[in-house]
Formats: sequence, C-alpha cells, structure tokens
Amino acid sequence: MKSITVFCGSSFGSDNIYREQAFLLGQTLAQQNIQLVYGGADVGLMGTIADGALNEGGKVVGVLPYFLQSKEIAHKNLTELILVETMHERKTKMNELCDGVIVLPGGYGTLEEFFEMITWAQLGLHKKPIGILNIDGFYDDLIRLVRHMVDKGFLKQVNRDMLLISDTIDELLEKMKNYQPPAVGKWISGKEV
Repeated sequence: MKSITVFCGSSFGSDNIYREQAFLLGQTLAQQNIQLVYGGADVGLMGTIADGALNEGGKVVGVLPYFLQSKEIAHKNLTELILVETMHERKTKMNELCDGVIVLPGGYGTLEEFFEMITWAQLGLHKKPIGILNIDGFYDDLIRLVRHMVDKGFLKQVNRDMLLISDTIDELLEKMKNYQPPAVGKWISGKEV
C-alpha cells in the first residue's frame, strides 16, 4: 500500500488516547512510506494525524471542500491541499488517491464517509481494504450492530468480513496488506451479481 485515506473526527473526543493514537498512526504511516490522505483540516483528530505524519517527514494530502475551508481551518503545512466543491467530490477524490481506508473515532461525518466507502466496496466499485482502528473500544457497539445485521439476514457474513478491525495500528496495517476482497456479490436473495 502506497497511500491510505483516514477518516476521523474534527474534534479530539473526551479521552486523550484518541489524540495519542491518531498522532501515532500518522507517524507509523510516514515511517512505512505510506502517504496519508485525509480531510485537510488542522483541527481535532484530523489535524493530529496530519501532524504525526508530517513530524516524521511523511507525505500528507488534504482534500477539503471550499465551504469548509474557513470552518475546519485548512492545515497550512501539507504536502498538498486539494480544494473541491462538494462533500461527495471530497470522498470521490479521497477514494481515487488511496489504496485503503482507515477509520478512527469521529462523529456523523466520519460514519457517513466510512459507510459510503464500505458500501462501494460491497458493490464492487473498489477492492480496497477498509479498516477500523477500534481505539479503546470506541466502535464496539457498531461492530455489534454489524453482527446483528448478519444475524437478521441483511448482510452476508462475507461482506461483514470485508471490514477489518483491530485495536492496534500494526495489526490493522498487516490485515490491510493481506486483504483479499470477496468474490461474491452483495445480494442476500434473488439474483446474484
């Protein structure tokens, strides 16, 4: 993997471990010569992961919609800042620039970005690994919900298994490097694709 998109909060959250792990992930990506692609802001976990990568001399590409440029405060020290018109263009560009996706703690925006990327993977629009760095159990309830979707027949186990989960950076990156996308379609019943 040469480039990873990270989706994460524009806030720090209530526990310093989120900030520490975001910074460490940025450092780790830079040390492994993996370009960081992220939302382009200098606030919250977004700014922290960029700072971690930049601190180690890594390449960092931010993708930020014009209308958020003043609200999220664009990071001034990035390798490259790409400005786009819409949130959809932002996700599309971030997808184009990466070989995989990691999700850190965040709010609605982070979840929306994550679900769009995993849905695109489920539909076969890309074959990139998507990982959750489950810092301090942050995503435990979401993981339970995904299992519930499988149990209730709304999600195939093979599609659930597309989601790579770990509470450690090194293990998650290893899972991503070894990822093999499923060979079957998403449909639960009816015609398979």
